[in-house]
Amino acid sequence: MSWNLEGSYAETCSCELMCPCNLSFDHGATYDYCRATLAFDIRSGEIEGTDVQGRRVVAIIDTPKVMTDGNWRLGMFVDDQATDEQFDKLVKVFGGQLGGPMGGLAPLVGEVVGVERAAITMTDDGLLHSVRVGDVIQFEVQDIVPFGQEDGQPVRFDGMFHPVASNLTMAEARSSRINAFGIQYEGKSGLSTAAFNWAA
Repeated sequence: MSWNLEGSYAETCSCELMCPCNLSFDHGATYDYCRATLAFDIRSGEIEGTDVQGRRVVAIIDTPKVMTDGNWRLGMFVDDQATDEQFDKLVKVFGGQLGGPMGGLAPLVGEVVGVERAAITMTDDGLLHSVRVGDVIQFEVQDIVPFGQEDGQPVRFDGMFHPVASNLTMAEARSSRINAFGIQYEGKSGLSTAAFNWAA
């Protein structure tokens, strides 16, 4: 089994700014749960010889307050332009069956609540990042530029334990509507990054 993916990423979650999970998975969320939507735009990549360039995947999770307690509920949407082969391979990667970053999180998942095809759009406009999945998910996060930062560079956390990367841009949810697979919340926190680079 071998695969590699590169692309861009955006996330929103139910925590207040900033999400304690970004500091460490064993820190409790703001509320008695963590609900998050993770969106991946694959710019290049292949999975076991199958080209998946241009495909998009969105995962939605519902976890206990402390993520490391496990028993996560996971749902996935795969780009409706994916072929059957691409769909199958992407579900295996993002479900953790083929190792890599999501494979490390797979033991925390207690239930897969659904896997569906959907129209997925992701756009980046400077500091603003937008994601839409059919009529069930729509959110915008804006990268946070600190007061007095004259060069306009947003805040980045370095050294994180996160499935996407260890260095991510901090963002704030500007608008959100998430209601999929029985998981519903209003996003308040957010993350974005210029690129992810995975391999297994």
